[in-house]
Amino acid sequence: MEIQNVVSKLKAHTPTILGSESFSKYAVLLPLIQKEDGIHILFEVRSLTLRRQPGEICFPGGRIDPQDKNEKGAAIRETIEELGIDKGNISEVYPVDYMISPFGMIIYPYVGFIRCPESIKTNPAEVGEVFTVPLSFFLNNEPKVYHINFRAEPEENFPFDLVAGGENYNWQTRKMDEYFYLYEERVIWGLTARILAHFVEIIK
Repeated sequence: MEIQNVVSKLKAHTPTILGSESFSKYAVLLPLIQKEDGIHILFEVRSLTLRRQPGEICFPGGRIDPQDKNEKGAAIRETIEELGIDKGNISEVYPVDYMISPFGMIIYPYVGFIRCPESIKTNPAEVGEVFTVPLSFFLNNEPKVYHINFRAEPEENFPFDLVAGGENYNWQTRKMDEYFYLYEERVIWGLTARILAHFVEIIK
């Protein structure tokens, strides 16, 4: 191969996250609602009939489909489907930092305002109920953070003879922080709480 061929290939390449083509990609919306006592954040409780994480608290969102124009479009589409609202009732949608989960997911979070919350008609196949929490609660209460360690366990036929140190190789421990907010009888945790904490960091 000629040098010019190599250079032309590099020029045409757009950098991304190595291996990201095998990641599942999701988009979510952190919904803000204006009430008489100030701004509230709306949460969903996942339907108990769902196979994945039934009964857990989350934001509207889901997998990005091929027909979605972009990640923002996916977040809005999922919100419309789950809350049964018109697209015109969603405004001021802005991205916050995307997340790479250790479980093979990339999550693209957005924040937006929902007008006319009284028009919400949840999709019972996905949403058990919705509730709101005053934004002031999260501004005044730090999340509790707990640490999880992941230990490397090579498969049985791993070629230790090709690795310096062999079976005594010093694998690095992978760590993950889990965030928890406790509001009245509600437990908001996991990726939802992590996105929420990041949003609060931004607006503080």
